[in-house]
Amino acid sequence: MSQVSRHYVLAAGGTGGHLIPAFALAAELDRRGHHVALITDERGAAIPGKPDFLPAHVLPPGRIAGKNPVNWLKGARGILDGRQMALRLFDSFEPSAVVGFGGYPAMPTLLAATAAKIPTVLHEQNAVLGRVNRYFAGKVDAIATSCEEVDRLDPRHAGKVTLVGNPVRSEVLTLRDEPFPDFTEDSLFRILVTGGSQGARVLSQVVPDGLAMLPPALRSRLQVIQQCRPEDIEAVRERYASHGIPAELATYFEDMDERLASAHLFIGRAGASTIAELTAVGRPAILIPLPIATDDHQAANTREIVSAGGARSIRQEGFTGATLAKQIQAMAQHPETLANAAHAAWNCGYPNAARDLADLVESFGAAPIMDVIRMDRKVAPANGSEALAREPAL
Repeated sequence: MSQVSRHYVLAAGGTGGHLIPAFALAAELDRRGHHVALITDERGAAIPGKPDFLPAHVLPPGRIAGKNPVNWLKGARGILDGRQMALRLFDSFEPSAVVGFGGYPAMPTLLAATAAKIPTVLHEQNAVLGRVNRYFAGKVDAIATSCEEVDRLDPRHAGKVTLVGNPVRSEVLTLRDEPFPDFTEDSLFRILVTGGSQGARVLSQVVPDGLAMLPPALRSRLQVIQQCRPEDIEAVRERYASHGIPAELATYFEDMDERLASAHLFIGRAGASTIAELTAVGRPAILIPLPIATDDHQAANTREIVSAGGARSIRQEGFTGATLAKQIQAMAQHPETLANAAHAAWNCGYPNAARDLADLVESFGAAPIMDVIRMDRKVAPANGSEALAREPAL
C-alpha cells in the first residue's frame, strides 16, 4: 500500500465495457488507501457493479455525431458544459491524475484535465484505439493497453504506452485458479451463450438450430444456458423444445460468474470485457464479432485468443447453424481438445491488470512512486513493428 493517500478521478461511461475496468481500478486504488471519484453520464451511472465507496458525478452527454447541425451544436454545448463541471470538481477534489477509459462520456473530463495540466492516463480496452482515445493520445501522459497489438495507435506515441491488460470483476478473477470443469466422453456438455446486456438476436436465431445439427452422441449430452432478448425468449424456448435440447433461458443472469465457471464452452460476442473474462478464467469460446462495432474492433479483439488456440471466430455473415455445428465438433470431439483450448485461453489472461494499471496511475502525483511502476510490459503499435514480449500468465 502506498505511503501517501492521493486523489484520482476516473472518467468512463456509456457501456459496461468502459465501466467494468474503471470499477476494478477504483477498487484497487481504494485498497491502497487513495480517494477515487467517478465522472460518468446517466447511462454509466446506471451500470450495475459500482463499488459503494465510489462517488459518481454525472455530466451531460456530449457527442457530436450524425449529419444534423442542430445535434452538433447540442453535442458541443454538452461537451463544454461538462468540461466546466469537471473543472469545478477538480478545484475541490484536487486529483493527482485523471484516468480516461474511452467513449464520448469521457471527453469533457479529459478536456478539463488537459486544460488544467493534470497528469492524464488513458486505458484502452479494445484491440483498436477508440476515437476519443485517439484524439487525446498525443495530449496525455500515458496510455495503458489491453492487447499486445493495437490498431490505430500512432507510432509517435509508442513511448508512452504500457501493456497492462483489461481489469475484470473480482468475482471473476477468483475463478482463475479453479480447474476447468471435468469433460469426458460421458459427461454433460455445458454451453453458455450470451450476447451482451440485451442478448443478441442472431444468437437466438442460429444457436438452437446449430446445436441440433450436432451428432446424436454429443447432442444428447448438451446443457445450454442462454441469455436472450425479452422479445425473443419464448420463440427460443420453443425452438430448443422442438429439438429436445434442455436449455435454461433468461434475459439476465445475476450469477454470470458462476455460469461461466461451470461452462465448457462459451458462444457469444467479442467485446473487450468478454474476452478479458474468458481469458481470466480460461474458457474456450466461439466468438461472433459484432459487425457494426466501431472500426470493427470486436474482430480485432479476437486475434490473440484465436491465434493462441483458445477460441474460434466466425464472421456474422457466415454464422449459420451448419458452420456453428462444425466448429463445436472440432473443439469438443475429443475431451482433451476442449481442455487444451481452455488452457490456451487461460494463458492469454492478464490476471494482474488492475494492479498494473494502478501502479501506472499511482506513478503520477509523487516522484518516488516512479521507482515502483513496472514498465517492462510495453506494447508496440500495430504497424508491423515488433512488440516486446509480455510476462507469461501465472
